[in-house]
Amino acid sequence: MSKVCVLNEKFEKTGDLDLPANYAEVNPHNLYLYVKSYLAGIRANTAHTKTRAFVSGGGKKPWRQKGRGGARAGSTRTNVWVGGAVSFGPLNNRNYFQKVNKKQKRLALECALAQKANEGKIFAVDSISIDSGKTKDAAKIINSLNLRDALIVKDLLDDNTLLAFRNLSNCYLVDASEINAYLVSVFSAVIIEKAALESITKEG
Repeated sequence: MSKVCVLNEKFEKTGDLDLPANYAEVNPHNLYLYVKSYLAGIRANTAHTKTRAFVSGGGKKPWRQKGRGGARAGSTRTNVWVGGAVSFGPLNNRNYFQKVNKKQKRLALECALAQKANEGKIFAVDSISIDSGKTKDAAKIINSLNLRDALIVKDLLDDNTLLAFRNLSNCYLVDASEINAYLVSVFSAVIIEKAALESITKEG
């Protein structure tokens, strides 16, 4: 069974917490499909090339059809000419959307949480609150656990804690309603409030 490390207010390990048993039984393919869909959804889709319809010029036939000993040509803007159009290039009207239904999103999150728990990289605490709003106080949490980077999950966000974590390049702070399988997977560790963890596990 997947276990979550429980920390006290000083962020020292005091015990373990079990995730629901069915989390470990989820097919990892659900996680793959969700992450693939998520990444497709955030593509900028700015790559664009011009077809013959959009390249300026080329209205006049460059030379007569016969009699000059060279290949015939109808336009200077075909794809074989320098300055001409591009064949089969990317267009910015492409739709990258990949549908993932609600149940599959949930299974993907469960799988991601189980994988992180098996690695010993989920930490549950009573409260993650930086009343001072200072970044150095937020950094102490990450440094005390010796983590490369972390997803911080609060039950309810507050302004001071958000202010403290937002300038840390190796942290990302969200509330329980914003957590998803991609965020859990992309960070090396997850630090989550117990209330947030309970609300997430109850939804399943």
